[in-house]
Amino acid sequence: MPPNGTDRDALVNRQLPEMELSDGTAASLTGPPPPIPHYLNPEGRARYRFGVEGNAIVTGGAGTLALEGARALLEHGVSGLALFDINPAHAEAAIAALQDDFPDANVIAKKVNVTDADNVNAAVRETAEELGSVDVLCCFAGVVGCTHAIDMSPEEWRRVLEINTTGSFLCAQAAARQMIEQKSKGSIVFIASMSGHRVNYPQPQVAYNVSKASLLHLKNCLAAEWARHGIRVNTISPGYMDTILNEGAGLERARNSWASRNPMGRMGLPEELTGPLILLTSHAGSYINGADILVDGGAVVF
Repeated sequence: MPPNGTDRDALVNRQLPEMELSDGTAASLTGPPPPIPHYLNPEGRARYRFGVEGNAIVTGGAGTLALEGARALLEHGVSGLALFDINPAHAEAAIAALQDDFPDANVIAKKVNVTDADNVNAAVRETAEELGSVDVLCCFAGVVGCTHAIDMSPEEWRRVLEINTTGSFLCAQAAARQMIEQKSKGSIVFIASMSGHRVNYPQPQVAYNVSKASLLHLKNCLAAEWARHGIRVNTISPGYMDTILNEGAGLERARNSWASRNPMGRMGLPEELTGPLILLTSHAGSYINGADILVDGGAVVF
């Protein structure tokens, strides 16, 4: 039905909200970074360049890739680390090992459902109180399913999009609000996928692919809106990674197919994601915003 007069007046007279960009001056949160201290030797300059300051949240924190990323963040200097997961007890020993290996850092774990906005907001506030600030967010939380599109239930479609896309947005929104309140710079990294760039083969996984493609554009939108607050938003798009999720005799045909269609002839190792993660969260990434780094051995070149 056409809108009535009142509705039409409201429609044609509405004012659109407008995003605001930074002016890039030294007084802004996007101004040029200070030079590397001149008194440092070459090794010190290298360490400073890839140093990660402040405190970090890693979602999906009980997973293999997230734990590898968390260890790298600690190695490069974060003073506090919060691991969010729907069931952090699954990685209790690995989380304890992080604290043992980095006794000067504060490592905490929280049970968090990334699709529950109230839960996420509360967890971020608690993290800021316990660690002192939130400066880095790395979103690893995600699920995958392999179902033919013709057979996919609405429930499965919604579940994958809700966790992978909406969950990442809710975590980013909560972290950004905290960073803005702190009036400090921040870095947000979504773990997207090469699946957001192309259709995977041989497995059908339409919901997963769409959820990761959504992350790529979510990253673009947030990078534009939040830059003025000193918040950089980027993505990493892994290819097939050699984790427990991709093991087992039932996946042998798929693993052989993935390797044979890759220029490097193999799957990636979890630690091969840590270099890009540190680049994007460290001083070295201070002018990287709205970027996606493919870490797939060259799979998408075909």
